[in-house]
Amino acid sequence: MTSTYPWLANYEKGVPPTVTIPDAPVQQLLIDAATKYPDKIAVRMVLKYLPLGIAVQAKMTYRELNRQSDQLAAALASLGVGKGSHVAIMLPNMPQEIIAYYGILKAGATIVNTNPTYPAHELQPLMQLAGVETIITLSGLYDRVLEIQPKTPIKNIIITDIPDYVGKLFRNTVAKTVRATGMMKEVSPKPGTYFFSDLLAKSPAKAPAVAFDTAKDSAVFQFTGGTTGLPKAAELTHHNLMANITQVLAWVPSLKRGEEKVLFALPGFHVYGMTAGLLFGTALAAEIVIVPDPRNTPHILDVIAKERISIYPGVPAMYIAIINNAKAADYNLRSIKVCLSGGSALPVEVSQKFEEITGGKLVEAFGMSECSPAATINPVFGQVRVGSIGVPIPSTEMAIVTLEADANGKYGFLPVGEEGELVIRGPQVMKGYYNNPSETAKTIDSDGWLHTGDIAKMDADGYFYIVDRKKDLIIASGYNIVPREVEEVLFMHPKVMEAAVVGVPDAKRGETVKAFVVMKEGQTATVEEIRNFCKEKLAPYKVPTFVEFRKDLPKTQVGKVLRRMLVEEEKAKIAAQGPEKE
Repeated sequence: MTSTYPWLANYEKGVPPTVTIPDAPVQQLLIDAATKYPDKIAVRMVLKYLPLGIAVQAKMTYRELNRQSDQLAAALASLGVGKGSHVAIMLPNMPQEIIAYYGILKAGATIVNTNPTYPAHELQPLMQLAGVETIITLSGLYDRVLEIQPKTPIKNIIITDIPDYVGKLFRNTVAKTVRATGMMKEVSPKPGTYFFSDLLAKSPAKAPAVAFDTAKDSAVFQFTGGTTGLPKAAELTHHNLMANITQVLAWVPSLKRGEEKVLFALPGFHVYGMTAGLLFGTALAAEIVIVPDPRNTPHILDVIAKERISIYPGVPAMYIAIINNAKAADYNLRSIKVCLSGGSALPVEVSQKFEEITGGKLVEAFGMSECSPAATINPVFGQVRVGSIGVPIPSTEMAIVTLEADANGKYGFLPVGEEGELVIRGPQVMKGYYNNPSETAKTIDSDGWLHTGDIAKMDADGYFYIVDRKKDLIIASGYNIVPREVEEVLFMHPKVMEAAVVGVPDAKRGETVKAFVVMKEGQTATVEEIRNFCKEKLAPYKVPTFVEFRKDLPKTQVGKVLRRMLVEEEKAKIAAQGPEKE
């Protein structure tokens, strides 16, 4: 890459334009950390703090983590798991999730990241699609797996539970609490069912010898968000993931290996949580502090203050919750150095307030499952542009192209300032969608550009701005309305905490604008108050026709607002009303 890329002029001192990617499998991150920092705490799961600062927790060193992942790799090999095998991890954030992650890779198999909240009817097609033969999950989810097993390739079920790694003093208390949630129960194992702890106890700490082709061998199958139907499995190779970790490490050269503490609150089954929490933490030989529930803001505040967290990757909803917490000022959060925000747009007011509270830097980034996930980040200590997702990270190319291809199937590159589809090219771009060549061809063109489906623009300095999803456009009376633009205005209202905007059917306009608004605690407003506020800042056709006040908004596990769910709710209401009478 050369200086013809305008964003390079805005790289901070010490950030290179390109990176050299290690030709090594992902598990080498753990092996290296365990070799250099064997006695350093690698994983600490904090469930609760008791008086006198006593923590109900689980913890292990890098030596222990490396050894136990070796044992699991050996155990998996004894079950027939190896190159070409697909193993699902269906767990919340917990130590066993990290042991399983590296153990599966050491066995030569591919990880299938799986959301533990999936009901059986959603889980079954995903396990079929990914060809999962072995699954690691909680005892409380065992019946769900048994229900789908006859219709999937699943042969091996491995059971574990949160209390298994908690200190003996509190294990029974934690078990009682977890049982009450339904996530832990007594299991009568059927043939092909194994207990995680038994497998480790019976297996040597010697992973099988496996030869890796890092550019071709898939490390992870990452299900896409499924906004257009059944999720697809993005194949992320060892090279893809090692590239992205190397790129992000290069972006923040001030971080110190062996000295940081990373708050692992984002779900590890999500590509963002996996890379920014688990892999980034291991690459830094950091202490990875696990919090199972990212929505428990008082506990998050407690953990940041008591554990002296330095890196906290999250989504805007998590930072919004902190700055709106009435007791946030009571905590010393000054240990925070860097927070990367992804998943959805980061309102500038949230970033400014969070930095005031913590003294750390909170910058917006952009990524997607198909690129491992990071593609752009705002300069952490350099120039941040309001509303921008930042600039491409090292070894990454980005461009804006026409929304439609020409007669020859080619997309035209658009100049500075013009809106079009955002495309990405770099070593972090996925191999493709598993067993789905047609969708792969639609997404990655013949020149290697990944088509994101996002409408964006680039300014003269190489900063990119997401305008919206192509499929989220509201078309009202022929006018294109971008939901994010209306949402940004709603966020400016002093009483509004969260907002989401969608298009709803309208007899005259085809579609019209509806806003869903969550007020700050203790605040109220009328529909007209919100609409009048929007009228002052938006063209008339963009002003919400309808405003609905809600206590919360539907979100993904990582806090991204599900606009499609709001649309589906509106369609269901219309269907229930039946046809209009003349």
